[in-house]
Amino acid sequence: ESARISRGEIAPLAALESDGFDAVVFPGGFGAMKNLSTYAFGEEEASIDVEVERVITEFHADKKPIGLCCIAPVLAAKVLEGSKVSVTVGSDDTSDEAWPYASTASMIDSFDGAKHVVKPLHEAHIDEANRVVTSAAYMCNAKPHEVYDSVGAMIDGVVKLA
Repeated sequence: ESARISRGEIAPLAALESDGFDAVVFPGGFGAMKNLSTYAFGEEEASIDVEVERVITEFHADKKPIGLCCIAPVLAAKVLEGSKVSVTVGSDDTSDEAWPYASTASMIDSFDGAKHVVKPLHEAHIDEANRVVTSAAYMCNAKPHEVYDSVGAMIDGVVKLA
């Protein structure tokens, strides 16, 4: 799918090595939960793709920034269990109709040592200790320009740490 969208040559994730890059970004979306993990299928003990886990673990060990937005912060929260990683998917208020996926925050908090941090859509959360930068993107009912700003805040945070 990536090659079709970018109209370019895409290398397999298995070829990604931390020593060749300053940072890594996982853009999220339903595909992140369906193709990079098994969370989209409602499994109680969902798993992360082994190459995604390897990449996140490698960049984390090398102290290189990891950016994730939308639903993708779940990946870092799960892979980095025990590291006291903090991430955001925006709101944790499940009664707020503007945030239909707010229950994701409690899933993040259920991982060993992971913590969800409430942030407004236009702000990214920067976990400086773990070098993880996250933002909500489409986790709420937002206009495209608001999502653009959210993703931009995440990218700005990644660049700041790189």
